[in-house]
Amino acid sequence: MGIVEEAHNVKVLGSGEKTIVLGHGFGTDQSVWKQLVPYLVDEYRVVLYDNMGAGPTNPDYFDFDRYSSLEGYAYDLIAILEELQIDRCMYLGHSLSAMTGVVASIFRPDLFSKLILVSASPRFINTDDYYGGFELEDIEQLCQAMEANYKSWVSGFAPLAVGGDMNSVAVQEFSRTLFSMRPDIALSVFRTVFTFDLRHYLSRVTVPCHIIQSSMDVAMPVTVSEYLHRNLGGKSIVEIISTEGHLPHLSAPEATIPVLLRHISLDITAHASSSLGK
Repeated sequence: MGIVEEAHNVKVLGSGEKTIVLGHGFGTDQSVWKQLVPYLVDEYRVVLYDNMGAGPTNPDYFDFDRYSSLEGYAYDLIAILEELQIDRCMYLGHSLSAMTGVVASIFRPDLFSKLILVSASPRFINTDDYYGGFELEDIEQLCQAMEANYKSWVSGFAPLAVGGDMNSVAVQEFSRTLFSMRPDIALSVFRTVFTFDLRHYLSRVTVPCHIIQSSMDVAMPVTVSEYLHRNLGGKSIVEIISTEGHLPHLSAPEATIPVLLRHISLDITAHASSSLGK
């Protein structure tokens, strides 16, 4: 195993001709895909990895400067693909990793046949002409709460993000992976995710994009997915699914997995555009 693979706990499963790479969002790790992976391994080569800073990674490897922007995560993704000698893949990313895939596809479009973007937002903070879902003051208050008492913050944030009470399996699982992060690293990643502005990148994306979002997501309004669809430079399609929360693959796998599998197999470049595609 190479240095990059080891640092990111890379796992390669299945032996299909096509490769699909799964990237997790803030506060989770590669285990968040455990209910999807069994549906993929018979047909695809499946690559799983942990973002630097996730609980299972070595916190000593987390470079606060490098990961203060999504470019650092994008370079990591490209390094993983190069070390595994993957010439081309489908990339399925959630939230932070969805936008990581967007940035990586601009740097190296040759590596990606499509991007499947779950709960993807180019900016979470509102501006005069853009509604991302949060005011800057909201993010600052959340960061202050994280600094003051991380355990208490997780107890409030996890059910809010997932969409459920603290006793639900999904909320408990999200809480577990949040608690596995070192609090100062969690704060740094959270601040990066919720304060970035990647809108200027969108027109440079040429890889086909499949945009998937819950109909009820406290972290972002559905208009964000429509914004992505309108502003991405390449072909894209949007599907809003009748689920609640920012992590539908964790909170509602029975509804989300069939949608993901359909988009994995769907080639939007070969289909006539519809009301959802361009």
